[in-house]
Amino acid sequence: MNTVKDLRIEQLEQAASMLKAIAHPMRIAILNFLEDGNRMTVTEIHEKLEIEQSTTSHHLGILKDKGVLASKREGKNTFYFLKNDSLAKIMECLNKCTT
Repeated sequence: MNTVKDLRIEQLEQAASMLKAIAHPMRIAILNFLEDGNRMTVTEIHEKLEIEQSTTSHHLGILKDKGVLASKREGKNTFYFLKNDSLAKIMECLNKCTT
């Protein structure tokens, strides 16, 4: 298992960038929806969050740009999902730390 001292500066910078992207209440909520391998469209997410679809798209774009989420187009829909299942561990940790 890697420790922080084993990571290259590029890996540390990428990790910091991903954590900064996650550090927003709406983005944390999005990641919670996508835990356990869930895949959702922008419409499904914006309806659950009860915010504008354009705002949801903005948050999804940031998460995707920073390597937190991936997406796959299927017909007219684009489904978003966690790019790495290990990200669910971060969400689990956040949930434990805030209860």
